[in-house]
Amino acid sequence: MANTMFGRCSLLALLCVDSAIAAEMPLNMTKGVTEISQKVYDLHMTIFYICCVIGLVVFGAMFWSILHHRKAKGVQPAQFHESTRVELLWTAIPVIILILMAIPATRTLIAMEDTSKSEVTILVTGSQWKWHYKYLEYPVEYYSLLATPAKQIQNKLKKNENYLLEVDRPLVIPTGKKVRFLMTSDDVIHSWWVPAFAVKKDANPGFINEAWTQVNEPGTYRGQCAELCGKDHGFMPIVVVAKTPDEFNQWIAAEGDRLAKLKAAEQELLSMQMTIADAMTLGEKVYQGYCAACHQPAGTGLPGVFPALKGSKIATQAAQKATHIDIVLHGKAGTAMQAFGKQLSLQEIAAVITYERNAWENNTGDLIQAADIQAAKNGQKE
Repeated sequence: MANTMFGRCSLLALLCVDSAIAAEMPLNMTKGVTEISQKVYDLHMTIFYICCVIGLVVFGAMFWSILHHRKAKGVQPAQFHESTRVELLWTAIPVIILILMAIPATRTLIAMEDTSKSEVTILVTGSQWKWHYKYLEYPVEYYSLLATPAKQIQNKLKKNENYLLEVDRPLVIPTGKKVRFLMTSDDVIHSWWVPAFAVKKDANPGFINEAWTQVNEPGTYRGQCAELCGKDHGFMPIVVVAKTPDEFNQWIAAEGDRLAKLKAAEQELLSMQMTIADAMTLGEKVYQGYCAACHQPAGTGLPGVFPALKGSKIATQAAQKATHIDIVLHGKAGTAMQAFGKQLSLQEIAAVITYERNAWENNTGDLIQAADIQAAKNGQKE
């Protein structure tokens, strides 16, 4: 009797758990901030409770049978081989439960895939190991890179709350509007995952996958690449900032102006000359942000995987300078070397090549200018 009462009380307590308390469980699913994420969370908790009830019933019946039909009580086992009625019953009940669970789950899945009537469309492109965002309705596009200081990664500084979840330029979306994401990749398979939106979609090279979200409250939401994509897979965070429509429009206008000024400034740089000191300072910053993950901070590379730049022919021989520029601009087919012609400005490319040709005792004395990079680009077009 006591066991029966305990089981009933436990079941009642389980079913009465407040969803807010469940959401605070550190190992539980993220409740999320969108309508879809709320539906996914509610489905998760409903099915979890159903499984708990089934477990209590099955294990309760099993332990009750073990306790009340043990040999010490002199109980004789029943002698029968099968019961069609019982077999039909224990087949029908699970089927009915599964159908009842499948109906709301299917509705939610269909809603998750419905990207129609979107008001903003963003092309999300993954590459090792960063994200590129392009707003199709606006003249705005940029790369988003890990912003966690290298000294934190090297355990030379204390790690902050958002360790490995910080970027230099977050994705910005408007609140109250349906935002469609088009996912693809430049190299290997990545996966764009933001738990608060219940969005996790693979970014496959050569294919476009779709997802959407609608955030109703301003805020900052974080995610990560959820597909093992190489050495620095853990260094591909996602940060999304949701702004009110007015703030979003102001941001779009400011970004458009900023990009226009950058293009104008880049043209002016063609007639300007960097000093070797300026080029080395900027080049080191660019190298640490874009190149060090593969070629290593000291230019030593990873034997058999990523070539060393320290003492290499391409970074030390004058005859290889044009090849060096070409590879940085256009990448190298069949390798992990990406094309940086669209990722970096002319000045940044010139600076990083200058840095690679003079750092780590390479000491070539070569000074590459933005005009040299533009000339290489023009030569490629011809």
